[in-house]
Amino acid sequence: MAGRTYFAADVHLGLDAGDPAEREERFVGWLKGICKPGTEAVYLLGDIWDFWYEYRDVIPREGVRVVAQIVNLLDAGIKVFYFPGNHDIWMYSFWQKLGVTVLRQPQLVSIGGKEFLLGHGDGLGGASRGYSLMLKVFHNRVCQRLFSTLHPWLAFRFGTDWSNSNRRSHGGYRFRGVEEPLYRFCVQECTRLASEGTPVDFCIFGHFHDAVDMPVEYPGRERGSRLLVLKDWIGGGVHYACWDGVSLEVM
Repeated sequence: MAGRTYFAADVHLGLDAGDPAEREERFVGWLKGICKPGTEAVYLLGDIWDFWYEYRDVIPREGVRVVAQIVNLLDAGIKVFYFPGNHDIWMYSFWQKLGVTVLRQPQLVSIGGKEFLLGHGDGLGGASRGYSLMLKVFHNRVCQRLFSTLHPWLAFRFGTDWSNSNRRSHGGYRFRGVEEPLYRFCVQECTRLASEGTPVDFCIFGHFHDAVDMPVEYPGRERGSRLLVLKDWIGGGVHYACWDGVSLEVM
């Protein structure tokens, strides 16, 4: 029987909302709880940190206990995969040197005989002109090098201030169901993959800070697929999905 695979997203470590220390403790506790025999892999689907930027010799100090617990997972032989989100885009080598596999969305992954379409979810299916421009700037290597010339003290304060203001201005979003670009993306991608002989069973994303569990209907497959958007950790609780080789449980 296949081992358990876990999925989580949008912890936003360091975000000045609620109780940041309690949120970190809650996430560390969850990571400790799944670090046990029978766990095969963990997929972190982005925005685990509210602002992550790697210099050659400097990483954020927020969430250092989370870094330690991820190392414990790796030392226990559990595979860890990390999809950068829109708040933790800037990953260059730190996680890879630890043994974490960093993936770029979207990725089709086979787990226990099922096909999973995975990613953070931002920008898939289209986005506003302003948001698309912002992502291009964030991903631009020249802009990244220029940002790296800032002293870390200044860079991290700029990044965390921007992130906190962004959260205040865009809080309370609700997934729009079949009208959401991500849903349309899933329909198109699942249709394409089914036509190529690889039907998708599950689509799992984060980003929207809203709990979503809905079918994805598309031509070529009678059962369709299942779309999950994972709830964020900001408002309390422990939010994740777990595939045990038979069923997909959502918490």
